[in-house]
Amino acid sequence: MNSSARNVTLGRRLAAITLDWLACYAIVAALSGGLGQMGPNQSPIILIVFFSEIFILTALTGASLGQKIFGLRVVRFTNGGSISPKQALIRSFFLILVVTAVTYDENGRGIHERISGTVLIRD
Repeated sequence: MNSSARNVTLGRRLAAITLDWLACYAIVAALSGGLGQMGPNQSPIILIVFFSEIFILTALTGASLGQKIFGLRVVRFTNGGSISPKQALIRSFFLILVVTAVTYDENGRGIHERISGTVLIRD
C-alpha cells in the first residue's frame, strides 16, 4: 500500500464517527420511547450500542456505517488485507477511549490503529 492511499483527512474521520454515534443515539432514543423519554442513565447504553456497531460491522464488512457512507475502510497496516475479528475487537475497544482515536503518528494512524495493526483508508 502506498502512503497516499492511507491518508484519510481528520474531517472525514470525524464525520464518519459522528454519524456512527448519532445512529447509535437514535437507536437508543427509539428504544427508549423517544428523545423526551431518555434519562441521564442512557449514556452507558449508547456507548455499548456504539461499541457493538463499530466492532460487529468492522469485523464483518471492514467498515462501520459511517465509514461506509464516507467511503472509508479498515485494513491491515502491513499488507492492506482484511482485518481479523481480533483486530476489530482491539481497534473498537481502544477507539471508544477517545484519546487513542485523536492521537496520530506520522502515518496518520491513531493509537487504536497502531495497537490493532490496522489503518483506515479511502475506498
